Amino acid sequence: MTQVPKHTFSFLKQLKANNNRDWFEAHKADFKALEKEIKSVGEQITLGLNTHDSIEKTKLFRVYRDVRFSKDKTPYKTHFAIAFHREKPQYRGGYYLRIAPGDSFVAAGFWDPNKEDLFRIRKELEIDAAEYLDLIQEPNFKSVWGDNIGEGVKTAPKGFSKEHPNIELIRFKQHIFTHSFTNDEVLSADFSDQVISCFQVMRPFFDYMSGVLTTDLNGESIL
Repeated sequence: MTQVPKHTFSFLKQLKANNNRDWFEAHKADFKALEKEIKSVGEQITLGLNTHDSIEKTKLFRVYRDVRFSKDKTPYKTHFAIAFHREKPQYRGGYYLRIAPGDSFVAAGFWDPNKEDLFRIRKELEIDAAEYLDLIQEPNFKSVWGDNIGEGVKTAPKGFSKEHPNIELIRFKQHIFTHSFTNDEVLSADFSDQVISCFQVMRPFFDYMSGVLTTDLNGESIL
């Protein structure tokens, strides 16, 4: 079983302390070897996910930062990140893994839904939010994923009443949940299994949201 290498966090800490081209180029071979191992961990997680889900693409993000519009001009990211894309259009939502010293976590949900999908989600919650609430308040889901940490509009989206009983849900622009891991958990032999288990707990919520986003307000398929 592929593991996150033991020196992952020490390397990332060194990179943070020496975030410049000269240091990185001198240690690039070490970075590439580490990156290869992290990619293997992502592939292992994908294999596990595909026993109960359908992942069409796994993406390990590049280390290079886009500094064009940032005040922070350091050239390199000091973490590893992997996105697991579900097969579209029938399977909606996505999974994410971040590995960083003292700040490792998985995330799942809807980070940047397009305006049509966001409107459809809001209309569903306007009509009836009971199933949504049942899913995110289910004890196992709650213990793993906690609360929705997505951003929302301040009052009510255009076309929705600020007096609606479900307005606190309708306000959300994102539906994102996270689960944190300690450094020791990330370096453990069963880390991939822990990640897969977390993602499995998300599946009923994704099934519900996929059903919403692949049907119209009358429940008819739009695929």
